[in-house]
Amino acid sequence: MSQRLANKPPYRSMTLFFMVFLALSAIPYIFLGVKIYEKKPFCHQPLKRVYGVLKWQCTIQKLFFGHNFSKNTHYPCEQFAIYLAYMYGKNKKVSIKQLGRLAYQEAWDIQEEVFNEIVSIKLENRKLDKGHQKLTPNYLLFCEHPHVYTLGKSGSTAHLLASESMLQTQGVSLYATNRGGDITYHGPGQLVVYPILDLENFFTDIHRYLRCLEEAVIATLNDFGLLGTRVPGLTGVWLDHQDQQPICKVCAIGVRTSRWVTMHGLALNINTDLSYFDQIIPCGIQDRKVTSMAAALGTQQNLPIVAQNLEQHMMRLFDMELVHC
Repeated sequence: MSQRLANKPPYRSMTLFFMVFLALSAIPYIFLGVKIYEKKPFCHQPLKRVYGVLKWQCTIQKLFFGHNFSKNTHYPCEQFAIYLAYMYGKNKKVSIKQLGRLAYQEAWDIQEEVFNEIVSIKLENRKLDKGHQKLTPNYLLFCEHPHVYTLGKSGSTAHLLASESMLQTQGVSLYATNRGGDITYHGPGQLVVYPILDLENFFTDIHRYLRCLEEAVIATLNDFGLLGTRVPGLTGVWLDHQDQQPICKVCAIGVRTSRWVTMHGLALNINTDLSYFDQIIPCGIQDRKVTSMAAALGTQQNLPIVAQNLEQHMMRLFDMELVHC
């Protein structure tokens, strides 16, 4: 027995001890959270303190066990932190909808419908006391579009280089939208994600929201051996091949927010026909080219697999609980 103990890696017993310690230390917070909720539902301030302690525990677990404890589930303390978030009026559940390939206008109509649903719930909640307010839903819409150019609110038609007759001949649509940003292209082989989120369920910071979208794409690219990066002062994600100058844009991001509810989103070039970008000045940036994952890797990629990876990274960064519809 002494020989077996001598050969046993010392970190195993330490890991077991630490797991037991974390489990036991969570019990008082669970009891406290339940008692507070029983006496005063949606009593925000005490629950926020408990939630903060649990999030600190999550950080400790991640540092100790590593970030790959589980790709598909949350850490134990995260599970309860999400549950506790429900109790003070935050809905971490996000419904995933795979819309397939559909016309841009149809996808826009779906976005507007869901967006208005969330905003109407928030307006109605203002008339109610905390104990009777409804949780606002959240959605992630995944799709592809037929060939289409979209122009943001700050965009210029001068950045569309093709004539209207050329677009008609090619069967390419053009839409002026209510999102931020300039002109971009959507088409087959491109993964489009529309997060329709109530940011009050997560965090009320538009800058952080955009950076989290970028980080989710960067982490997804890294899964496939690609080096994604940011360009200071520009929204979106770029591919840096180190030997390639200048770096090329692989993901465009343009959003709209109102009452902390988001719509529009990101477009990641996976197997996209890049020739369509030659007819515009993408995002109004003159000196930058556009690329795709397929172009960088030299082979076509499996779009659903890329989408699954992106889902997981968004779940981690936003602390979401994903629900597939």
